[in-house]
Amino acid sequence: MKSPVHRCRDVEHSRGQGGVGAGTNCLQAEQRIPISKDVITSSSASAMWFIRDACGIMCAVITWLLVFYAEFVVLFVMLLPSKNLTYSIVNGTLFNFLAFLALASHLRAMCTDPGAVPKGNATKEYIESLQLKPGQVVYKCPKCCSIKPDRAHHCSVCKRCIRKMDHHCPWVNNCVGENNQKYFVLFTMYIALISLHSLVMVIFHFLNCFEDDWTKCSSFSPPATVILLILLCFEGLLFLIFTSVMFGTQVHSICTDETGIERLKGETGKWGKAPCREAMQMAFGGPLSLSWCSPFSGLSCKKSPPEHISIPQGEIIDEDVIEIPLE
Repeated sequence: MKSPVHRCRDVEHSRGQGGVGAGTNCLQAEQRIPISKDVITSSSASAMWFIRDACGIMCAVITWLLVFYAEFVVLFVMLLPSKNLTYSIVNGTLFNFLAFLALASHLRAMCTDPGAVPKGNATKEYIESLQLKPGQVVYKCPKCCSIKPDRAHHCSVCKRCIRKMDHHCPWVNNCVGENNQKYFVLFTMYIALISLHSLVMVIFHFLNCFEDDWTKCSSFSPPATVILLILLCFEGLLFLIFTSVMFGTQVHSICTDETGIERLKGETGKWGKAPCREAMQMAFGGPLSLSWCSPFSGLSCKKSPPEHISIPQGEIIDEDVIEIPLE
């Protein structure tokens, strides 16, 4: 069975408020069985998800504007003035296709519930409705007053506990968690691809302009053309490095079945890790196929929670660690 020792760290700061009973529960946690994440599901998985964070919204808008700037330079500075029609059609189609997939992935990562635990369900009535076995342990988040399944962590920006939370990314204005990690991985991959593609086109454009007359290379003046290309080159190089590193980090986290926050807190090895192939199938929604690269395909292999979950009303419990008494 899984060990809940790592959960004690999440409630250490509230032992003083939780009384002697909470502290005793943490000390005896090794003898208990943690509640599975399959028991506690998100009640908002089918609803629209959007985080109202000013910084995150600004970063998301900047992301879209940077992609549109790259589109403008690629189309109106490099491809449309080109004399080679085939070169313009092929590169224009490829770049726009990748940019579309990047923005679609960004939108899915931003507007998909990352795996939020129902808020304010830490009541005696709700715990009783779970019909847990004697000896099992339930953990309450002191910040959002929710029952925390195993491997869930609280996000101070989303103000919710997120299942398998990796980190909160302001560029997608959302947490990267169990339900949207695929879309975040696709977003970083497609941004890296369009950055690399734009850099290659900038190099070829510069070489052609050096050999030809600069006034014939673009519909803009030579100084304006050079400035626009340099800015695109800087943007492409910066985001190529950044998104490539993020893509590699996320794939490594999926293969090792260990999130970034778990690695940061030293919670490695406290649960049964899935093999790399199984973990990749869980994250991307099934066996290896073209749907792995599509931001429009859902995560079919995940268990879909009910659309409406009735949470019994009652007062929020005071303890952060609750053990189901033995009969």
